[in-house]
Amino acid sequence: MTIPAPLTPAQRTQITNLVRRAARAEILPRFRTLGQAEIDQKSGPMDVVTAADKEAEKMIVRGLLAMFPNAHIVGEESMTEARIAELADAEMGFAIDPVDGTWNFAHGLATFGVILVMTRFGVPIFGLIYDPVTDEVLIADETSTAQVIAPRRPARSVSVSKGGPIEDLSGFASLYNLPEDKRPAMAALMTRFQRLYMLRCAAHEFRMMALGHVDFVLSFNLSPWDHAAGALIVQRAGGHVACLDGSEYRAQMREGYLLCASDAATWGRVRDAMSFLLDGE
Repeated sequence: MTIPAPLTPAQRTQITNLVRRAARAEILPRFRTLGQAEIDQKSGPMDVVTAADKEAEKMIVRGLLAMFPNAHIVGEESMTEARIAELADAEMGFAIDPVDGTWNFAHGLATFGVILVMTRFGVPIFGLIYDPVTDEVLIADETSTAQVIAPRRPARSVSVSKGGPIEDLSGFASLYNLPEDKRPAMAALMTRFQRLYMLRCAAHEFRMMALGHVDFVLSFNLSPWDHAAGALIVQRAGGHVACLDGSEYRAQMREGYLLCASDAATWGRVRDAMSFLLDGE
């Protein structure tokens, strides 16, 4: 079977420009202007979708199919579990989160972004995290270091923090998304770290990790549009990425815990501290 080569610089630029155009056309004009009729609940009041999510996804999907007609594309707002599972067998797959951090976006907070990942048989090989407010792009592929590209500045490589002992670490883990029986233990563990944050936005959590501002990100309720791009970008920024049980991460995974940390030693310390999450798994 023919394995697709890494994206060319021109293709990377095309994809980046497509995401930028979608943000300018469908996302930013709706920021802080949404009416109640443009906000719907999905699973509950904390899980919402807006007209910006739906229309931006449609625009990005159309653009990707124009560039890659045979690609297998999974969008958060049009996904099915079958299509997610099929990423494992797709020679060229894409997953898109058109507005990551939708609750923040819908409530006027600027902590939101666009996430796009390209996969090969479930392995992330190109990842992009875009901040429409600052027009900043965090980007990486399987062959190059992670870079941040911002307006009127040269592209620069980014790197994760140096890690360290538990008491010196800060990171992201969403207490309220954990199974209820795991929350008390996680709440007790929070005081062992220097800081434990929750942004309600994977795009900005992985951005902070790749730029070296925090030492780890723990993710659960796994989805390809939320986590696959960030996992690749952190890895290409020098971090250590694996599932909490030690297995390799793949984009089609829906269960388990993904832990990204500054290095293998730091990953091991955080994993040991959070091993209770695997009890009963």
